[in-house]
Amino acid sequence: MMKVDYASIPPTAALGRGPSRHMANYDKVFAASLARAADETAIESSRDADELADYLKTYDELGVDRVVIRARDVETTFGVKISNETVAEFCRAHSPRFLGLASVDPHKGMTALREFEHAITRLGLRGLHLPCFEHKLDVNAKELYPLYAKCIELDVPVNVHVGMSFSSAVRMTYGLPRYLDEVMVHFPELKVVASVPGFPWVLELIGVAWRHPNVHIALNALRPKYLQTAGSGFEPLLQYGRTVLRERILCGSNWPLQSVRKYFAELDVLPLEEDVRAGWVGGNAARLFRIEEAGRAADCSAQAASAQR
Repeated sequence: MMKVDYASIPPTAALGRGPSRHMANYDKVFAASLARAADETAIESSRDADELADYLKTYDELGVDRVVIRARDVETTFGVKISNETVAEFCRAHSPRFLGLASVDPHKGMTALREFEHAITRLGLRGLHLPCFEHKLDVNAKELYPLYAKCIELDVPVNVHVGMSFSSAVRMTYGLPRYLDEVMVHFPELKVVASVPGFPWVLELIGVAWRHPNVHIALNALRPKYLQTAGSGFEPLLQYGRTVLRERILCGSNWPLQSVRKYFAELDVLPLEEDVRAGWVGGNAARLFRIEEAGRAADCSAQAASAQR
């Protein structure tokens, strides 16, 4: 059974979360999970190399085949950028396990479009990441439409933050699922991963995904145990994720916001049929990103090398 961690942040200076004042509330909300993740990978180590080695060892021991990491470009709004080149370099250095999503600043217009196309066709990245709340744009903002169209042209998925964020520097409604519904009406061919997933509008997101067969839901930054915790608000994801959406659920720890080990351990005990579990844990992501289990084909390094010939 293939395993894919759909969201993770490697512990390097170039890729790490870093100081972002507009995201400070995440450290408070996820304080306990951050502490567990730190213990898991010995993050108190004095050297970056030791931190990274522990991080990679965790995935080795869990048998995780692929890990999705993301660039992040919110320069216009918050002055923060993790470049596509940095993500592509990490993917090449740790191939074939890691694959990357590009990020561009939609406020930069044609520059963003050109950067996105370069990231896919030249750097070998595998999709687009749009943290819309950090761009201060609704998911259906027209500034994003050229990027959605380019995703269809390049035949790659887009990851959009659907649900509230814990950043108190922006309003919580940028990620309303109903905005994604409008996008899908205009771009039915667009392949979308909605993460984090939809809280507190979980049922609304399920409705959007049920209506639009190209919408996937990523259980990112959500402890799987809450899917069967009464009153959590996430219970419908378990029911619909086992049935009509069974082929469109992806799973991501969002390390270091939570422990990778605990995340996959909690997935293992969910009441899922084995074929459904296999899809959630990695099969659905593998299909979306066209990852071949046999031979672990189509890694970032191979794509980038081919594009540069």
